[in-house]
Amino acid sequence: MTLRKNHHWQKSSKRIGGVRKFMAAAPLVLFAVPAAGQQTDDMNRVIDQGLQHSQVMQVAQYLTDSIGARMTNSPQMRRAEAWTQWQFRTWGLKNVRKDGFPFGRGWSIQWSSVRMATPRVIQLTAMPIAWTPGTNGWVTAPIVVAPMKHERDFEAWRGKLAGKVVLVSLPNDGDEPGDAPFKRLTDEEIHKLDRYHQSEYDPAGIERQSKRFAFRAKRDAFLKSERAVAWARMSYRDGKLLSGEGYTYGVGETPALPGIEIAAEDYRRLARLAKTGPAPVLQFNCNVKFDDSDVNAYNILADIPGTDARAGYVMAGAHLDSWVAGDGAADNGAGTVVVMEAARILSSLGLKPRRTIRFALWAGEEQGLLGSLAYIEKYLATRMPPSGKPLTGEDAFLRWPYTFPIKPLPGYKDLVAYFNIDNGSGKIRGIHAEGNVAATSLLRDWLQPFAGMGANTVVSSPTDGTDHVFMQAIGIPAYQFIQDPLDYGTRVHHSGVDTFDHLKAEDLRQAAVVLAGLLLESANSEKALPHMPIPTQRPVTNPFKYEDPKDD
Repeated sequence: MTLRKNHHWQKSSKRIGGVRKFMAAAPLVLFAVPAAGQQTDDMNRVIDQGLQHSQVMQVAQYLTDSIGARMTNSPQMRRAEAWTQWQFRTWGLKNVRKDGFPFGRGWSIQWSSVRMATPRVIQLTAMPIAWTPGTNGWVTAPIVVAPMKHERDFEAWRGKLAGKVVLVSLPNDGDEPGDAPFKRLTDEEIHKLDRYHQSEYDPAGIERQSKRFAFRAKRDAFLKSERAVAWARMSYRDGKLLSGEGYTYGVGETPALPGIEIAAEDYRRLARLAKTGPAPVLQFNCNVKFDDSDVNAYNILADIPGTDARAGYVMAGAHLDSWVAGDGAADNGAGTVVVMEAARILSSLGLKPRRTIRFALWAGEEQGLLGSLAYIEKYLATRMPPSGKPLTGEDAFLRWPYTFPIKPLPGYKDLVAYFNIDNGSGKIRGIHAEGNVAATSLLRDWLQPFAGMGANTVVSSPTDGTDHVFMQAIGIPAYQFIQDPLDYGTRVHHSGVDTFDHLKAEDLRQAAVVLAGLLLESANSEKALPHMPIPTQRPVTNPFKYEDPKDD
């Protein structure tokens, strides 16, 4: 799977040298605190190390301010891969390595500028969309507002797009929030999560979503054939927030035309001007760079070895990759530094757990949980579609959980617990049992020492959209934490304000202590969390449902 491993490692070694030199000038991240006497209870030592000697914010500051946004296979992600390995080794972890899987092209923004030139000059809040090509210099062109969601929309715009910047989103009237953007969960809100959810299997819905993904390539081909010069979409949130999300990372999938995301307020202004008078003219320059020197992405893995090789291992993970509108601080620099700090805490105490404790920093999460899926297929279980061809990209995200049969690999039973953290900077309030009712009492026992820190609830409900999902889909006891939302969903998630300033030090210290404690409990416990049954092919949940043709 590591197609160009040797070439890439030579380049990474040079970067490690640069990081080593820098970090020597920043000793806060490096020095280890002597462990307390062995007569002290191990859990008290974890709490003391994590709260009184924390290094979580120093690590977060370097990751976000110095390295910055980490889109998979970008130059910044390569720096993060090298630095996190070096940091794990500095803290004394063992078997530190990068674990590769096929991904696609590297892409980064060198710089960009977008302005309205007529009817007056305004600098717009806008950015290139990930993995779209650059402009090769300044481009000046009028806009046309041509919303397109389906192939049937193409005919209305045939012959009208040549030389234009095509605004493909339908303008709306705004989405000013009705609630405060920053909040913490109340006990009542947490307890409402304790509801068992029956999952659904809707193959028609999966097909609809697959068609939506495929539509992007068809729209790009249409715009190219009509000789448009670029396309633009409206940001999905107000407040001048951008995300720049894009998914055409595969080799051979790069669009023909530059794509630009424009802040909602600026986009609506352009649309109003186009509606009431001559279409505005844009001037823009998108200077982006592709890197095809290594098409593999890399998960970062590190271990604290256990004393009983037959007891298996427990694992904690967060995704290291991010989008590039901001610095990837809350999503998911926060989870990354909590996992790293938990590793530092446990390693610094010189503990000898019964089970190995493994730490994972995933790549490709933002493109469909690709890094954790690659780990599963390499070490835990495989699922092969009827076509016999492995699922890739967004099709893997959509179809992998519903592909049968599941074939456990020899390492399937070795992983006895996985804990994932990926909900921003808020403190841990509890854990989702993901419908594993047999695990709830043990999870409650393990959380009990942290009740005074606010982490004391186990709820039945599942969560989705992050790296524990595919482990759950093969029956592994894999869990995501309940966290205070803060301003994660309202303005930080994937946006340009996802910076260090939105990280909360007290919350991150608490989260690292809780995670380290749960890992220690699960690594030493005589009892193991029960696996769920390995799923098998299931019938459609609602065989009587009629599909709405408007959804196509």
